[in-house]
Amino acid sequence: MNNLTVAVLQLTFSEDLGANREHCAAAVAEAAKKGATLAVLPELHNSRYFCQTEDVSRFDLAEPIPGPSTDFFAAVARRLGIALVLSLFERRTAGLCHNTAVVLDKDGAIAGCYRKMHIPDDPGYYEKFYFTPGDLGFQPVKTSLGTLGILVCWDQWFPEAARLMALAGAELLIYPTAIGYDPREERTDQQNQLQAWLTIQRSHAVANGIPVVSANRVGFEPHPTEKNYGIEFWGNSFVADAQGAFLARAGGEEEEILVTTLDLAKAEATRRIWPFLRDRRIDAYGDLLKRFRD
Repeated sequence: MNNLTVAVLQLTFSEDLGANREHCAAAVAEAAKKGATLAVLPELHNSRYFCQTEDVSRFDLAEPIPGPSTDFFAAVARRLGIALVLSLFERRTAGLCHNTAVVLDKDGAIAGCYRKMHIPDDPGYYEKFYFTPGDLGFQPVKTSLGTLGILVCWDQWFPEAARLMALAGAELLIYPTAIGYDPREERTDQQNQLQAWLTIQRSHAVANGIPVVSANRVGFEPHPTEKNYGIEFWGNSFVADAQGAFLARAGGEEEEILVTTLDLAKAEATRRIWPFLRDRRIDAYGDLLKRFRD
């Protein structure tokens, strides 16, 4: 298929897990009504972003795959005839959990999974406490709509991840995301971080000649223990084409459902005029496998 109509669901979430799931389902239905055949949800959409603190009770949110969430959203996908990219807290066994994206095809079947490879450990984003790094590698997921390169949030800062997905045949890159402002930081720093986030992802589109889809949360989520603190998720979800140009972009304060049609064949034309894959010097890149060149 040369054309793919994709929906980016920029949403807010509460402490009510059931309400979050229904909210996501309603947004998917609205996206399907607007003609989308693929919908992308934000990172860890079943709950509020629980990684602001290290709390062992939060492991109760984890679930198996297949499991309750894949069953619920598979029914949504089948009913609406729409493929979905989910982002779940996967429980493999006690003490072994992953931050996992699941791709459901239009018939509700699980087309494939990706386990987040790069795990942050920063103030307000204590993900290493909860998630074991992924062990599925950078392998795109083949669907009836095309071959999807799924990566998750912190992965979006690493050009190596995007490149490996592209080299494995991904026709587009998709990033479920949960990122926002620290309200204690200067406004200028906040804006610089947002612009860096937009720039690095658009650069992956340019460097690999394929579109990029990024679905972020939006709205303020309070810190579980500190008053007048939390994360202001900055939204700005977007779709960029194979040259990094914005095809659709959400604002930074409200929920939005972006629906746009991608011309997947444009990657062929783009790569002909910008043949970066042709000109890579793979014979000279051995040092990339080192942590640092002393």
